[in-house]
Amino acid sequence: MKPFLFGGQVSGPVVSQIGLAVIRVVAGLSLAFAHGLGKLPPPDGFVSLVDKLGLPLPSLFAWAAGLSEFVGGLLLAVGLMTRPAAMLIAATMGVAVFGYHSGDPWAKIELAALYGGIAICFACTGSGRFGLDRVVNRM
Repeated sequence: MKPFLFGGQVSGPVVSQIGLAVIRVVAGLSLAFAHGLGKLPPPDGFVSLVDKLGLPLPSLFAWAAGLSEFVGGLLLAVGLMTRPAAMLIAATMGVAVFGYHSGDPWAKIELAALYGGIAICFACTGSGRFGLDRVVNRM
């Protein structure tokens, strides 16, 4: 269980690991503060939007989306529990892409798809050499 929660690819050139860290920090902080923070606590309009998607318990799922974006984004940024956080972010972005934006043009889908793609990347790789997962995994 520990390798799943706190593991990750740490080999390879340092420059590659720096690149992963930059993407992880920028995407995580952007998701947390530009998208997640405004959903906590979930405003009535967001709960209504979740209800219109047909999800059961819209208030619960609105909280889950907001926490996924805010807390998940912060965890992604610092590289702690990266894989589970990234999986929750990817699931949330999947609902955004295939649910909320399903009939929209690509320009409206693009941002959720990018966050989702980045999340899938980190679900596969883990935080990398410069994340807190590496510190915890060594304990």
